[in-house]
Amino acid sequence: MTTDGGRPAVAIVSDDVLQRHRLQEATGRFGLRPGFSGSPERILGYQVLPDADLWLITLEDEADHPQLFDHLLDHTDAPILFGIDPAPGSGTRDFVRWERRLLEKLEQQLGPLEQTDSGEDLAELATQPLAPANGGAIELPAWVAPAHPGQPAEEVWILGASLGGPAAVKSFLDHLPPGLPVGFVYAQHIDGNFTDVLARVLGRHAHYRLQRAEEGMRITCGRVTIMPVEREWGLTADGALTEKDRPWPGPYGPSIDQVLLNVGDHFRGRCHAILFSGMGNDGAVAAPMLRAFGSHIWVQASDTCANSAMPEAVAGTGCTSFSGSPQELARALVRTLADAALLKPTSSQDAT
Repeated sequence: MTTDGGRPAVAIVSDDVLQRHRLQEATGRFGLRPGFSGSPERILGYQVLPDADLWLITLEDEADHPQLFDHLLDHTDAPILFGIDPAPGSGTRDFVRWERRLLEKLEQQLGPLEQTDSGEDLAELATQPLAPANGGAIELPAWVAPAHPGQPAEEVWILGASLGGPAAVKSFLDHLPPGLPVGFVYAQHIDGNFTDVLARVLGRHAHYRLQRAEEGMRITCGRVTIMPVEREWGLTADGALTEKDRPWPGPYGPSIDQVLLNVGDHFRGRCHAILFSGMGNDGAVAAPMLRAFGSHIWVQASDTCANSAMPEAVAGTGCTSFSGSPQELARALVRTLADAALLKPTSSQDAT
């Protein structure tokens, strides 16, 4: 359906410059190619319209431009979306929800827009050697008591990602030392048929075992629990993973927002999150709620992402406290755990 066999192109018509800008930013995060963007008066001057796979129309008052729709209908066969709600200020929860409503309308016309890693991408990732640790290997400080594999996790870090996520998360895990006293939950937008391959490829060099969530399983140290794509998962009152009788909310599974909410509801301030490379804005609604518990919310640095839309959307909410490459994120995690261990009361202090 695209004009050049690549990603769909979108044309934007608005009588408000700010709205044009916000629509351009939003559609760019969805992976759409930029096309015409201008005022109604400008487009009326075209006898041959610019190529576009879809036209987005937002006007302060449609009655002020009576010729516009007839002109478009006479000169293009591409779908036309009008009556789009004005975009609120960026970085707000309302803006994130507005973006998602826009995405739903676009996908009704263009089909699924989010790109995810393919089986070929994972196969290529599986052939890559272990990347060297620049600046030396990361070691667990001597004053941090190493956790035993399978030990119930008192602290959980959620890893959320989409396009480009497997490579970034693999680099992050590869640089972590063994024995960290935390459990990991991994929410990756991907074809559910690739979950087993994902676990095998990402665990190839890591000290942490990746395993798909199973009913009754607990989040433990030394393991990365992969959230299944098909149905929503949560935690029971005593912390056991359980599958719910419904799909994940939203267009893509697993919903990173819902994973943050479900795990955060149980662990509260002992639940943290890192958002890696990906399209869209999944995670941007729930991350500030998690931050309100006192949790750490980190993102992958834009210049190290295959697609920076997702971490940038989360950072745009103002709830993040650190940004870095996958290796820098690994170092920051070890440093954060080491600092927490220094502040933790000793057994003798507890006794007093």
